[in-house]
Amino acid sequence: MKVFTEEELKQYDGSQKGKPIYFAYKGKVYDITDSPLFLDGLHFEHYAGMDLTDYMNDAPHKDEVLENLRIIGEYKPA
Repeated sequence: MKVFTEEELKQYDGSQKGKPIYFAYKGKVYDITDSPLFLDGLHFEHYAGMDLTDYMNDAPHKDEVLENLRIIGEYKPA
């Protein structure tokens, strides 16, 4: 599995058409390119291309919403 740094993950924020959209959570990188919940890399006030681990406590859902997402790598910030 590919290991993403913070700088690498930022490249997958949904701002470039045709490029995959990813986010990190608890050390894993998820592909949300086809998710209607992350249109153009934005899910409510949360942005793709970054680590969303600290935001889950404020979410109206728990980790189980990630079960159907594809893990494509690991996240290792510098």
